[in-house]
Order: sequence, then structure tokens, then C-alpha cells
Amino acid sequence: MGEKSNQKRKYILDKARAVFAEKGFKNVTMKDIVDACEISRGGLYLYFSSTEDLFLEVLSVDVSEDDEEAILAAINGNASAGDMLALFLKEQKKEILRKKNNLTIATYEFFSMRKVPASDNPLKRQFDTAVRIVEKLIENGIDTEEFYCEDPLGCARNLMYVVEGLKVTAGTIGVTEEAIDKELMFVLQGLVPDELNN
Repeated sequence: MGEKSNQKRKYILDKARAVFAEKGFKNVTMKDIVDACEISRGGLYLYFSSTEDLFLEVLSVDVSEDDEEAILAAINGNASAGDMLALFLKEQKKEILRKKNNLTIATYEFFSMRKVPASDNPLKRQFDTAVRIVEKLIENGIDTEEFYCEDPLGCARNLMYVVEGLKVTAGTIGVTEEAIDKELMFVLQGLVPDELNN
């Protein structure tokens, strides 16, 4: 694909993201995307064959290993594990509270309607990447005696299940910033050695 085609594809993905964020997945048609992009139906079909194809690509763009590389690079720098975990959770909190262009509802609609193999599921890849990041941060904190944890992988998974639950809650019934902080702190308290908790 040439540079112009890449730019057009990115433009379509950006517009489609906004449409999916506004309408969910099940209520979006290819006509909605055509209207949002102000292109012909044929122009859209040059790039994407269906709303499913388009939505999976939108999700794939969201799933990036750059975050993991940035966190792991910072671990090797001067930042403490606690500081890095706090930074990671701050980014997660921003995503939970994001109102504009939030794909949570569309994502859960999509995956409740479609059976996607785990190996092709960008949501699972995103979750697994986040778990690996948190696990590495916890292991680093154990090495520096900042954290105490007998099961870093289990704790990382638990934390990310809480984050995912908060995303769904924020998109359906709503959640306050204070409630998010409280839930995340509850999980994190288990990492701090008892002598630091007192």
C-alpha cells in the first residue's frame, strides 16, 4: 500500500472508531461508516469488507506493544516499581473515565455476538499484554523489596480483571473517580509489606 492509501485507511479507522464509540457495534452499518467518512461505498469496500472486519482493525490499532516496551524500559531506569505501577494505573484510570471515543460497550457487544478464537482476539492480546506489564512491575518491586507477593502473575491478573470490570461499569452504570481509586487501592494494599502498612 502506498502512503496515500495508508493515510486513507487511517482516516477511515479514525472515523469508524468514533462511530463505534457512539453507536456500539451492533447498531453500526457500513452506510454509517460511509456517511462518517464522506466517501463512496465502493471506496470503503476497497479497504474493508464488513463492519466486523473494520471493527477488528480498529481494535488492533488500539492494542499496542509500545506501552509494554515503554514500561519495561522505565523499569531499567531510575523509576521505582511503585512509581511505575502508579503511572500504569493512572493510564488505565484515564481509559476507564474516557467518555469520548470509548469502545468498551462496542467491544463487549462484538465479542458477545461473535466467536473469535483467542489467538485472533485483540482484546485478549491487550489484556495479556497488560498482565505481563503488571507482573514485571510486581516482580521488580519484589526484587527491590518495595512489594511482597507470592504470586505476581495471579496478582497481575486479578488487578487487570478489576480494571476490566471498572471499564464495563463506567460504560454501563457509571463509576466515580473516587470509586476507581478505592478499588485499585484495595488491590494494591495486598502488595505492600505489612511493616509498611502500619
